Order: sequence, then C-alpha cells, then structure tokens
Amino acid sequence: MSGDVRKGSEDALLSFVERFALVLSETGLPRMPARVFAYVLADDAERYTAGELAAGLRVSPAAISGAVRYLVQAGLLGKERDPGARSDVYRIYDDDVWSRIYGQQLEVLARYEAAAADGMATLGLERPGGRRMAETQAFFAFLQAELPEMLARWQDFRARS
Repeated sequence: MSGDVRKGSEDALLSFVERFALVLSETGLPRMPARVFAYVLADDAERYTAGELAAGLRVSPAAISGAVRYLVQAGLLGKERDPGARSDVYRIYDDDVWSRIYGQQLEVLARYEAAAADGMATLGLERPGGRRMAETQAFFAFLQAELPEMLARWQDFRARS
C-alpha cells in the first residue's frame, strides 16, 4: 500500500474515531478515554501498547496513561502483559463488548433503585417528591428485570445473524 493511501486511510479512521468519541463523551465518558475506546473499537489490531495507542491517536503517552487506567477500571478494556515483556497491552476481551457493557449496568440500576427506595421511605408517598421517588424506584426495578431478558434476546438475535 502506498504511503498516501495509508495516510488517507489513517486520517479517515481518526476522523471517525473523533466523531464516535464525541458521541461517547456527550453521554458521559470522559473525552480521552472515549477517544481511546473508540480507537480500539474501530482499528484493526487486537492488542495495543500505550505507545501504539499514543501513536495511533497522535497524542502524548501521558494522555494515554490516564485514559487506559480509566477504561480498565471501568471494565471497558482489559490489561495484560506477555511473559518477559516490559509493556502492558490493552484490548477488548469480548467481541460482544456492548452486551457486556450493558450487562454491567445491572449493578448501577440496583444502586439507583435502592437510593430511590430510600428516598420514597424517607419522604413518604403523601408528598410529591416521595411519589416521584416511588416512580423512580419502580422504573429502575423494571429496567433491572428487563435488561437480562433483553440481553438474552440480543444473544439469540446475534446467533441467528
């Protein structure tokens, strides 16, 4: 492949990464972790060192360090090291990454539901705020019940596709 064609391909990849990272960051993922995650999703390699991520995204290694730490802690990237290697490598462990991400939300939903139930008990149902907390608690209970079934339907759909 000629250098110009490869450069154009890399520019197209980075342009897409920036657009997708913007969507991710608008929905709560910090900007640099969003860029790293979008890059790992969209690029072709299976594993990356921090240096490779920095070079691929055209940013400093220091910018990558905090981003990969965030993504590993959030369960969005895995970190491993080959025997005798001096560098950690980062990767997405699951081809079905979105199902895994949404499955992790069950714990968050349980915490939201518990907090809303506490608010309902504290405020009482005779107050508008207490009634809103009851509605909130019911909503999160519903999501907790539905999400595992929805993910199972996704697995069936994925198996048929």
